[in-house]
Amino acid sequence: MAAIVLGLAVLALATVCGRPLGYYIADVLDGKATPRSRFRFNIERWIYRVAGVDAERETGWKQYAVGVLLFSVVGTLFVYALQRLQAVLPLNPQAFGAVTPDSSFNTAVSFVTNTNWQGYAGESTMSHLTQMAGLAVQNFVSAATGIAVAAALIRGFARHTSTTIGNFWVDLTRVTLYVLLPLAAVMALVLVSQGVIQNFDAYKEVTAVAQGSTQTLPMGPVASQEAIKELGTNGGGFFNANSAHPYENPNTLTNFIQLFAILLIPIALTFTFGRMVGDARQGWAVLAGMAILFVALWLVAVHFEQQGNPVFTQVGADVARSDTQPGGNMEGKEARFGVGASALFVAVTTATSTGAVNTMHDSMTPMGGLVPMFLMQLGEVAFGGVGSGLYGMLIYALLGVFIAGLMIGRTPEYLGKKIEAFDMKMTSIAILATPFVVLIGTAVAVSVEAGKIGVANPGAHGFSEILYAFSSAGNNNGSAFAGLSANTPFYNTALGIAMWLGRFWVLIPVLAIAGSLAAKKRAPVTAGTLPTHGPLFVVLLIGSVLLIGALTYVPALALGPVVEQLMMSGEK
Repeated sequence: MAAIVLGLAVLALATVCGRPLGYYIADVLDGKATPRSRFRFNIERWIYRVAGVDAERETGWKQYAVGVLLFSVVGTLFVYALQRLQAVLPLNPQAFGAVTPDSSFNTAVSFVTNTNWQGYAGESTMSHLTQMAGLAVQNFVSAATGIAVAAALIRGFARHTSTTIGNFWVDLTRVTLYVLLPLAAVMALVLVSQGVIQNFDAYKEVTAVAQGSTQTLPMGPVASQEAIKELGTNGGGFFNANSAHPYENPNTLTNFIQLFAILLIPIALTFTFGRMVGDARQGWAVLAGMAILFVALWLVAVHFEQQGNPVFTQVGADVARSDTQPGGNMEGKEARFGVGASALFVAVTTATSTGAVNTMHDSMTPMGGLVPMFLMQLGEVAFGGVGSGLYGMLIYALLGVFIAGLMIGRTPEYLGKKIEAFDMKMTSIAILATPFVVLIGTAVAVSVEAGKIGVANPGAHGFSEILYAFSSAGNNNGSAFAGLSANTPFYNTALGIAMWLGRFWVLIPVLAIAGSLAAKKRAPVTAGTLPTHGPLFVVLLIGSVLLIGALTYVPALALGPVVEQLMMSGEK
């Protein structure tokens, strides 16, 4: 009950705060929320001037996509160079050497695509400069890129007979300056007040009181990176232990704040959608679909983790909750948070594209571990990453109305726009791209020696580790099942390719759909028009998401966590 109350409280608070934030984001994207401070407005104009951007000129979807791709390529090259040259750059008090080429490639792609997969230990690999100028900066701009693409798709629904869907550089700048930076600044101060460190010091050598041995305490600008890590659904931690580390997540209050921050903007964007298309009910319908999917799968994780490992019971161990022990499966979990808060964090971080962890996913029960894997495989649409979750869910909405149109023999429509052949081709590419990347990548990894050699646990669990890694990379999540030695040339390269394709094989078709929809006339509502704001549409939306996820991934899941659960339960 405590776990359920905690989860519902986080959802309720994020929804209450998300509504005004969503309306504010809509005004920012429409240029209505102009800053009252002349200083901030001058910064925006200065950025346009330096970048050579005409802020008054909007573009079609192709130019918008070129802008996204160019910006991402340049960002990747910059982060790669920063890692390779960090040994001769300043703000490196520990004198860390250059990061290896394959790890640099993987990390650069990871942070630029908002995946934030980490095959390295941050506190023993990255300098303060690399953490700030490379990783933290990409936490901001990769999140802003996702919101910008979502805004372009919304404009496609909202506009008619238009050849433009906005200006990528303007959207990117405004979202970063007026949404992400202010929120991150406030959250960083709150985290510092609770004990999250923020400094530029060299690491501290201290003597442990209990044993008298020397221990190294890592230092660095953690709070500033932690804030945008959660708000931007990035997930890349300053430390290898991520949000299980007391310097990133000191207590239950910071744990609650981080959960709230992860959900805030993805929920807010559903209200942004309703505001920009002129019908708030449309945003509520999308939010309802997301929430139902999330709550159902989150409760499954809580149930199996609270049940614990039946093998312990078979050998006489007591895993029941009592006054003297938390009960359930406490392996790999922080005693500060317990089973309930850990299972909630697992669901939140994989329902969004965050990838931050406060527990070891590899230590979950097989069916408990299936939940985060399946949440990613659904495309992370409940609630999804900042921007990517919304445009992913809207793609499923197009699929849903298309299926409904076939069933009743009418041309499918969504928000007054007829869904035609080109739109469905792009929708199909966007939906099938990540399953293709995930399943092909997994198949290759389990077939070659370089892939199998990284598995620490052979059998069904080892297969789950590989499937989880590619599910995380292909869906731009970044969390790790652990137990897999992924910091090798094979995995760094394969997962880097999966992250890049998983981001842009979805993003570019979404922009193509935005351009197609914006050019169309708005069809009038008739008696035969399917309402897209009621319970029937919500059911149709959820059914479309589950249909694709079940048909695509269930065979692979059956080879991993399902088989492992049956083996653990003593089934033959």
